[in-house]
Amino acid sequence: MAEDNIKLMQGNEACAYGALAAGVTFFGGYPITPSTEIAEILSREMPKNGGRFIQMEDEIASMAAIIGASVAGAKSMTATSGPGFSLMQENLGYAYMTEVPCVVVDVQRGGPSTGLPTKVAQADTMQAKWGTHGDFFPIVLAASTIEDTYHMTIKAFNLAEKYRTPVTLLLDEVLGHMREKIRIPDSSEVEIVNRIKPTVPPEWYQHFELTATHVSPMANYGEGYRFHMTGLTHDPSGFPTAKPAEIKEKLDKLKSKIMQNADDICAYSEEFLDDAHIVVIAYGITARAAQQAVRIARQRRFKVGLFQPITIWPFPEKRLRKILENADLAIVAELNQGQLIHEVRKIAKTKTRVVGTFRYDGELMTPMQIVDKIKEAHR
Repeated sequence: MAEDNIKLMQGNEACAYGALAAGVTFFGGYPITPSTEIAEILSREMPKNGGRFIQMEDEIASMAAIIGASVAGAKSMTATSGPGFSLMQENLGYAYMTEVPCVVVDVQRGGPSTGLPTKVAQADTMQAKWGTHGDFFPIVLAASTIEDTYHMTIKAFNLAEKYRTPVTLLLDEVLGHMREKIRIPDSSEVEIVNRIKPTVPPEWYQHFELTATHVSPMANYGEGYRFHMTGLTHDPSGFPTAKPAEIKEKLDKLKSKIMQNADDICAYSEEFLDDAHIVVIAYGITARAAQQAVRIARQRRFKVGLFQPITIWPFPEKRLRKILENADLAIVAELNQGQLIHEVRKIAKTKTRVVGTFRYDGELMTPMQIVDKIKEAHR
């Protein structure tokens, strides 16, 4: 391992350099704590590689800008925090409907409203799932380390391009600003996925073609392919439709390309689950405390294991359901008043009690808070 590939990096810095490694060529954003360093670094580094950076007037315009850039062929992204993520939701819905690949990084902070700009939270877990209106099926990743952040930023771009969809990466204030030593891989080690391009003549091209994989080839604006885009429900040619069969076809397509590929999309991490009767479920920054808590609890002879969803949406329910078959107790640890716990309760069998341990005062959860919950909830 080359020493010059080992770097001490802040989380937001790792995100920016991960985006560069993934091939980002356009960033449109608006500065907001605690995500601003991502924009600052990319504003400096992207032009060196032929990329374009633009600071927009607000987050509504930022989301519109990255959609337009992607339609023109750029790998595009923005970075924001809770209030800005809220402003992006309508245009994010447009990106889901028009199947535009792009990446949104949400460095979470406490809320609602202006909330806690400089404090940590996992407050946007459900906003990332349900933030915009209508039926849509998002891909949302949650990082827990600086190294995760680098690689998950690349993964976010790859998933966006592969499935022609927006992808959200959830970080948080502490992860964004803490520093850890990471290894930066050589470019030859980084897998890069690009969108599927049309192979038919322009006169045959349908921008929203129905395919066996539910992912349509995507021509870039200006390449000689004529296409129509609208936020209205549309047919395979992109023109608005009021026909019930075509409406259903479109919405089924948005669902199927994600849910039928859930096994490819979903990622998770496990520890000590072979003999566990108690399962701690934690994600993002909280998974770090949970990992230590599980080790402490096992030293005290509790049969505890850790399940860490890395892909929050689609939720890795098939794997967790299998794990909970042998568990009496599931403890969900979150930096909010209880958001992902509802998903766990939906899939838990009747015999598995599901309880939560929550912290929402702007501070990190400690391992001992989780250990105390294990002791309290264990019967």
